[in-house]
Amino acid sequence: MKADAPILFFDSGVGGLSVLEPVRALLPTAPIVYVADSAAYPYGTKTEAEIAMRVPALLGRLVERFQPRLIVIACNTACTIALDHVRAALDLPVVGTVPAIKPAAEATKSGVIGILGTEATIRQPYVDDLAARFASHCTVVRHGSARLVDLAEAKLAGETVAVEDVRRAALPLFEQAGAGGMDSVVLACTHFPLLRDELGAAFPGLAWVDGGAGIARRVQHLTRDQPWPAQYPGGVAVFTGRIPFAPLLTALSAYGIADIRTI
Repeated sequence: MKADAPILFFDSGVGGLSVLEPVRALLPTAPIVYVADSAAYPYGTKTEAEIAMRVPALLGRLVERFQPRLIVIACNTACTIALDHVRAALDLPVVGTVPAIKPAAEATKSGVIGILGTEATIRQPYVDDLAARFASHCTVVRHGSARLVDLAEAKLAGETVAVEDVRRAALPLFEQAGAGGMDSVVLACTHFPLLRDELGAAFPGLAWVDGGAGIARRVQHLTRDQPWPAQYPGGVAVFTGRIPFAPLLTALSAYGIADIRTI
């Protein structure tokens, strides 16, 4: 393993930065390639067949180009649909991002937890299985929101995001039967931790649970005996579609990414 072999992060947009951040905290000199499949954004409104075909094929091209040591699919929708396909197609470690239902179920005191994700994620059998395995003692309610994904992208791009807009987008989760007493909400989309402050202001007193820290520990474990550069060499961001406008590029630089490319 070469010290300059990067970790490749993959998402439909910039939500995966919420996973990149804790990984960089544990591995501060790791070379980074961050890929946003902006040509197909957002994944949450795509069909299962579209995602299952696109993600493994695109990641295969990216592996050939960047020769990563490990891939992090920093997208709940892609993982709940295509993770097994990717692992079968590629001969390198692939770390997935799945809804953090287990820690939410362990932490709840009321026994009522919510799952806030994309429309595609919350309807997956994979999520049904996680809920049955780890939250069978809980009441679990779900809501899928494409609007929250757009608001997270807008916030990172420097736009002002109103708390009321976030509240309105997430409110259907709390209006469902059985949602009374909810004390923990799983952020089952990597975009949504970017809106943690706005969600907290809109719905105070709740625990907002995501898997970023656990994913970072997994990446650290899988690369524990591997060499790293002495200093951080800078990160690369790759977009499959449009080049993002200037405020987003500024935001990426805060995550150590200044080299912007398209494929």
